[in-house]
Amino acid sequence: MSCKHVEAIAAELKPPSPHQQVHREECTLCFDGQDDPEGVLVCLTCFNGGCSAEGRRHAFLHHEKTKHPLGVVIKRARKEPKKRDSHEPPMKKLAITAPTDDELYSYSTSVRCFGCSSVGEAVHSDDPKIDAVVKGIMTALSSAQQSEVKAWEEEILACEHTLTLHQEPLINAGDLPTQCTECDLNSNLWLCLTCGFANCGRQQFGGVGGNGHALQHWQETGHPVGVKLGTITPEGTGDIYCYACDDAKVDPELANHLHTFGIEVMGQTKTEKSMTELQLEHNLKFDFSMTGDDGRELEPVFGRGLTGFKNLGNSCYMASVLQALFALPAFRQRYYTETALSHFQTCENPLPASCLECQMLKVADGLISGRYSHIARVPPPSHSDFDAPESPKFQEGIRPSQFKALIGKGHEEFSTMRQQDSEEFLQHLLTKLRAEAKRQGRDEKSEATEIVRFGMEQRLQCTECKRVGYKVDAVDLASLPVEAIERGVNEDGKKLYQEQRLEGCIDALCAKEELADYSCSNCGRKVKAEKSTSFKTFPDLLVLHMKKFQLVNWLPTKLDIPVQVPDTLSLDAYLGKGRQPGEEELDVESSSASTQPEFNVEALSQLEAMGFPTVRCQKALLATGNSSADLAAGWLFEHMDDPDIDAPIATSGPASNEPSADQIAMIVDMGFSPNQARKALKQADGNPERAIEWLFSNPDDPGEEASASASASAHPVSNPTESTSEPDVGGSASPPAKYRLKAFISHKGPSVHSGHYVATVRQPQSGLQDEKESEDEWVLFNDEKVVRAPKAGGEEMRSLAYLYVYERV
Repeated sequence: MSCKHVEAIAAELKPPSPHQQVHREECTLCFDGQDDPEGVLVCLTCFNGGCSAEGRRHAFLHHEKTKHPLGVVIKRARKEPKKRDSHEPPMKKLAITAPTDDELYSYSTSVRCFGCSSVGEAVHSDDPKIDAVVKGIMTALSSAQQSEVKAWEEEILACEHTLTLHQEPLINAGDLPTQCTECDLNSNLWLCLTCGFANCGRQQFGGVGGNGHALQHWQETGHPVGVKLGTITPEGTGDIYCYACDDAKVDPELANHLHTFGIEVMGQTKTEKSMTELQLEHNLKFDFSMTGDDGRELEPVFGRGLTGFKNLGNSCYMASVLQALFALPAFRQRYYTETALSHFQTCENPLPASCLECQMLKVADGLISGRYSHIARVPPPSHSDFDAPESPKFQEGIRPSQFKALIGKGHEEFSTMRQQDSEEFLQHLLTKLRAEAKRQGRDEKSEATEIVRFGMEQRLQCTECKRVGYKVDAVDLASLPVEAIERGVNEDGKKLYQEQRLEGCIDALCAKEELADYSCSNCGRKVKAEKSTSFKTFPDLLVLHMKKFQLVNWLPTKLDIPVQVPDTLSLDAYLGKGRQPGEEELDVESSSASTQPEFNVEALSQLEAMGFPTVRCQKALLATGNSSADLAAGWLFEHMDDPDIDAPIATSGPASNEPSADQIAMIVDMGFSPNQARKALKQADGNPERAIEWLFSNPDDPGEEASASASASAHPVSNPTESTSEPDVGGSASPPAKYRLKAFISHKGPSVHSGHYVATVRQPQSGLQDEKESEDEWVLFNDEKVVRAPKAGGEEMRSLAYLYVYERV
């Protein structure tokens, strides 16, 4: 039919620019997409994607809110997949190399108008403007592809060491090494481009065996650049690693450098996978065993609350956290109710893909509704060039690409496709959700994030004057030290460790610690002091983070230390008692101000969890503006050999936390005054993200300097003796503090930056079905593979978990 709306707005329509997001894969408010019978309708004006399914009709909702009448319905069907040719040149940068959509799918399109009919009347138009916009939508990268390519595309460049390489050939020309000079390994060999010696690489890099002799060679000789044998191609490319830069690099003169050793690139054949290929394959295929102790495959399960996530290549750290959170009543009631869904009608953001509230509601609906929990319709694509696709037996899983792009936007790490730490992501997500609640003007105490908040009390006593100081930190989880006691090696040479008790790890957290060089404000000199930690309040949901990433040979390494984890836990004995009768007050704020500045508590905790000593973490934070763990970690790796790296931090007086002009300017650009920016940065210890949160929660504050008492009440760390009111840290101090294990997140792999995360949840359907679940009903969420877990969640996986989630009962 002809349509007056085509004539009215066709002249105003423009094809999408390369930088505009085109949401043609799925609806931005649910996970219905172009593979479903109704397809996805893409707005011709703003390129939002909407569904037309009965009961949701998000495409029509978009029209009601924006008055954009025209859209194109896109449907696709799967073709027979084309396999990658094994003789293709290797990838030169970390990039998406999958076949094009046109090679994988056939598409159909039809223009619809909601201005003519609420169901979207089909429109037949020969207007060239309409055709151009539809063609632009179909040829543009989808929003998911844009996010993935941007995150993956990590260009590998040359460095000064590859560009100025000085060669000293020490081997016979023409002899290509076939074995490490220090051991009997004959794979994962790296040829030193300075002297020609070949040595094995590190085991934790590339996912294959290695004893680190190439790294040792660099440390002993200072020869910085090596090429991985087996990756050299006739085109003169190969895997290059610079140990001086500690990063992958490019050698533009590789052919000439190899010629020095009598190696001609034209005669080379690629026989090993490149580091990039290994990393991609490693992240996609690194898997937990899907069989039980009896050797039988674990049973796939489907239904409400049992939907998996499709791995986006490196998103398991995020998926495991979301599965654990959305199994909790608080998060389900907040994001999966009719009241919550009314946000779709009232959201002021014209593009739901840019609204965190919309995306949280979308994820909740996708995981809990059960609408997407069905067996895959087509075989999963093979990650190997030669593997034949298997018959589907698991779910396809929902793709959290829009959520991942939004939650990671602007973050140095979470915006990439590199593997991340699930504990750090949990902290990041909670921070973002709280900021969003404040932006909406919601009561923070009614938010689901409130269930994890609680207070940790630190007690400090000078051994000379016997005075005692207290301060309370508001935290979201407890990081527990885990003692590594070796008990031998297994048949593969992997170190084995003695099993620890979870209660013993809590004891270690709360144990007394001696400070040998404490500057007491009362004594006026350096003395010994005793420090201890206890619970000021108890949360409704207790998250325990096991500090299993420790420094081994100056590299953060995960130690598989088994922990005996009980089903139930009592914390009554760990409740702090506060100031006792007869205890004289020690001004801990004044004492700490005269010795050390305030540190970013979250960043300090993350660095300590990586295994760095506290004093090094503090120095790194001071050197990098006290802003983030990522910057501080980079500084640490560059200053490992500083002679004073472990020396105590010495200061002569109160530390200044005056924010820099750049920090102030950044916040002023958002519409705040310089006075407001200055005060917010001071309240947030120089952390811009927390400063912005403070400004949203204190919009009427003029920004003048706060008094000491006001500063203490606004800061999450305070001295209870300085005020008659306790700081609001969340949680409750009322006994009993009894907990039951609800979920745990496990990690498999040698490093925080490689490997795989899964979540195991007790009773994930609790409250969603009429029938009562068994107390021992555990479900394993391994990306899109959702299966009935072994009894108690699997003893080995449970003992080696990284995060434990306990519900208060």
